[in-house]
Amino acid sequence: MAVRRAGRIEDGACRHLLVWRAGPGWRMVSSGVLGGGLGEREWVLNAQVRAGYGRMDPAAHLAELTAAQGLSGPGVGLMTAAEVDHCTRSADGGVQALVTTGLGVPTWAAAPAAPAAPAAPVPAAGPVAPYVPGTVNILAVVPAPVSDAGLVNLLATATEAKVQALLDAGLDCSGTPSDAVCVAVRTPTADEPPEPFGGPRSHWGSRLARAVHRAVLDGASIDRERRAGWDGPPLHPVTVPGCAVADVRGARAGADRI
Repeated sequence: MAVRRAGRIEDGACRHLLVWRAGPGWRMVSSGVLGGGLGEREWVLNAQVRAGYGRMDPAAHLAELTAAQGLSGPGVGLMTAAEVDHCTRSADGGVQALVTTGLGVPTWAAAPAAPAAPAAPVPAAGPVAPYVPGTVNILAVVPAPVSDAGLVNLLATATEAKVQALLDAGLDCSGTPSDAVCVAVRTPTADEPPEPFGGPRSHWGSRLARAVHRAVLDGASIDRERRAGWDGPPLHPVTVPGCAVADVRGARAGADRI
């Protein structure tokens, strides 16, 4: 799984993005705002945007970014305010996981309903608010065909593994309000029928769970370390040669992780 990093100028600075050009022969299930759902997909793009992102047309924005990268055909688009340079990768038994982690807005999925608040006055100009990116984006790739039901089960398994990793990292949350997941499997053929299961004790589900857990755990640790005295990713006004990387290894990637 070669994941390329590229840069583009947006909101007055160079913002990075990650692209996996899977090609034909892949089926994906995703909660991504672009290309979400279940079906044949040929690429995945994960774009870093500014903190406080306010566009109301994220799918159109992602479509613009994918066109600029020369991507065509069906694919999946994700976005995050977390620094994609600090993505983490892990592998287990042929399954690979790549995660971008920002935990500035941690929450529990079943948090109590918040009471309606009265309209607040417009605040006067003051100090810039601290940088608090808040999205965990997961891409997991399984090198085997899996049935529709099994693929949906893999998505659930990836989410369960994410929550387990956050708890193991000592965090009091199940994720953030904007987390997204994409799981890719091979398209079935006459010679290779689909696996029916994707739960955490299934052949591929168990491997996916361990890979996602390791990548999220590493990502949560890195996110905690970089927040101390940090006000956001380093920005530069133009794209420089170092912005482009043919295949990101991922922070802390090692022989046991990728």
